[in-house]
Amino acid sequence: MSEPDPSSPADPNSAQPTWRLSHVELDEETILWRNADIEQERRVAIFDLIDENLFRPVRASEAGHQGPYRLKLAVQDGRLAMDIRDQADEQLEMLLLGLARFRRPIRDYFAICDSYYQAIRKATPSEIETIDMARRGVHNTAAELLVDRLEGKVHTDFATARRLFTLICVLHIRG
Repeated sequence: MSEPDPSSPADPNSAQPTWRLSHVELDEETILWRNADIEQERRVAIFDLIDENLFRPVRASEAGHQGPYRLKLAVQDGRLAMDIRDQADEQLEMLLLGLARFRRPIRDYFAICDSYYQAIRKATPSEIETIDMARRGVHNTAAELLVDRLEGKVHTDFATARRLFTLICVLHIRG
């Protein structure tokens, strides 16, 4: 029998694998500062991620773990720590990704978001739309970088990577 297509998660009630996240959390000790806007961003990103995602950790799936998975994100020693667990909360693997290549996209994303939030208060609709398009462009580029960095480690799709990048940014907010 061939492996199911990882791009189409199976019904969780079937015996086929479910390549998806069922739970996502951020390490509270990593988040140094938050306000109501940041908390809302975090909640929406996690809700959207749980609602629709594709996440197949390669080593865990090759070892027979079929998901769904639990994920905890943290920053440890300047690296993104992805603690991947099964539904019983047993650790399946810990991935560490260097964040050096993400520094500029994170910085650019924060800068464009600041411009966007300021524009909402005083800019014209067309100015807001222009800034929002630039914000989406930075976000998309960072998501593509994340997909590349996860290659061979986690099979995921673009939409999932976008939401994960949002959460990576939340982990980097310094106030």
